[in-house]
Amino acid sequence: MNRQAQAAILFLTGVALLHAGFTNLYLRYVKAGLQPLLLASGAVLVVAALATVWYEWRGRGSHAEDAHDGHGQHAAVVHDDQGRQAEDLHDDHGHAHREPRISWLLVLPLLALILVAPPALGSYSAMRTGTALQQPYGYDKLPATGPLDLNVVDYATRAVYDHGRNLKGREIKVTGFVALDRSGAPYLVRMALNCCAADAQPVKIALTGKLPPVLQPDKWLEITGSYTARQTRDPVNEGPVPYLKVTSATPVATPKDPYDESWNN
Repeated sequence: MNRQAQAAILFLTGVALLHAGFTNLYLRYVKAGLQPLLLASGAVLVVAALATVWYEWRGRGSHAEDAHDGHGQHAAVVHDDQGRQAEDLHDDHGHAHREPRISWLLVLPLLALILVAPPALGSYSAMRTGTALQQPYGYDKLPATGPLDLNVVDYATRAVYDHGRNLKGREIKVTGFVALDRSGAPYLVRMALNCCAADAQPVKIALTGKLPPVLQPDKWLEITGSYTARQTRDPVNEGPVPYLKVTSATPVATPKDPYDESWNN
């Protein structure tokens, strides 16, 4: 791999990062708060690629001038450990080295970034990973009247660790995707993450009440219901999983950001 190939890979990687950062594609890889760093990384790679091209162009120009002035290349005979001889052309400004061929493997992550857009983690991962529910340091104040529009993490933490103190008697709306365990029991799930999709873990709400006759895994629903003190245990890690009593379920489109970041904010 020569300098021109290195510059091309740097440039394409930087452009791919900028494209992901300026669209919703980056949300499949990292949390929304990392968008500025992602854009900055892409810009740095593009600048580095352009600087490499400029350096090479400038170096070739100076070499051409040296050759014209009679200070060009000369042959040096070098001996290796086995006595073999090779002619190595070099100039007064040093040798031109090529990187090992294995460095071409760096193209693979670039192709993956350009050609493959992985879907957000869904029910398959959720039901093979234990709930990541954690007790929060505190709770945001809820409105005194009207339906409560909560995320999965907020409802689950209040139902388990606050014992539904501010949820009782209130209409609650929660959005998430459907997951079914081996027995067919339904859950409403949202994958929560600290940094990126690689560390995403599920937070689950078990559903009871007026459920739709057919529930398809990975379908997103807006559930309207009410708090119930009933709880169960996650079969994977024995973590607490609260129930939500469903009164209605409405299919919704997959949100722009499918991950829930509220659990560690």
